[in-house]
Amino acid sequence: MDVELLRIFVEVARRGSFAGVARDRDTDPSSISRAITQLEREIGFRLFQRTTRHLATTEAGALYLARVEPLLDELAQARDEAAAVSGGPIGMLRLTASVAFGHKCLTPLLPLFRKQFPQLQVELLMTDVNLDLVTERIDLAIRLAPSVTADVIGTKLLTTQYRVCASPEYLRVSPVLADPADLSNHRVLRFSLRDFRSRWLFRKPDETTVTGVQEIQVDGDIVSSNALVLRDLAVAGSGPALLANWLVDDDIAAGRLVPLFPEYQVTATSFDTAAWLLYPSRTYLPSKVRVTIDFLKAQFR
Repeated sequence: MDVELLRIFVEVARRGSFAGVARDRDTDPSSISRAITQLEREIGFRLFQRTTRHLATTEAGALYLARVEPLLDELAQARDEAAAVSGGPIGMLRLTASVAFGHKCLTPLLPLFRKQFPQLQVELLMTDVNLDLVTERIDLAIRLAPSVTADVIGTKLLTTQYRVCASPEYLRVSPVLADPADLSNHRVLRFSLRDFRSRWLFRKPDETTVTGVQEIQVDGDIVSSNALVLRDLAVAGSGPALLANWLVDDDIAAGRLVPLFPEYQVTATSFDTAAWLLYPSRTYLPSKVRVTIDFLKAQFR
């Protein structure tokens, strides 16, 4: 039996769509449909119930999937281990991260990564949408969150902190910003996520209880879903912004931005946040993912 037909079957079952798999493979949906028909003819039973709006595995198809998918994983693992011994990791690595993190932190590392692993191809998916790792065939995701979700495996890449920043030009002509409460006199630059756009939280490092948190209501004329936009506007003197340290530390060091209220810890959600490396929960970790994790940890260390 053609192993490629089995791979197509598993991909269609995950995607729930011939068209989705066809887009992933850059081919025509009719070729995916023919492959499934050929597989059904060989095994002698229907794998999917097809309607104009819905595609789902039959009972027999679900049982077949449960047996076939681990076998394909075993084949992939055998190929992966043999390739790693003979010449290093090979194949396509699909990596996703937010637009800001990908642009600021990952893109500059790609030349060195390519030099170290010349046989690896990289598809960097920069989006602020949390893609489903299994459905979208993501090998590795970088997510900014307080903790790892239960349906994936993850390891911490770096601890993140947030800073309220403004440009020197803005501070020269604007009302005083000596205390977080003074933000009520300013039109801040706001991130469009719900918790970020209405209030910011401050606390002194030695006050870790809820009662030690100072909640400041914020408002402003500009709201953006992209942290890079807010950073550029802050540098241009458009107002204070709440931004992650990995995004603004270079600007602070260069004097383009000034950190406000350095004696406070600040956030919009949780004071304990990090960038996490996440990968699908599988029976093994492919060598291409393992070397990428080691590479990123070494660079961010």
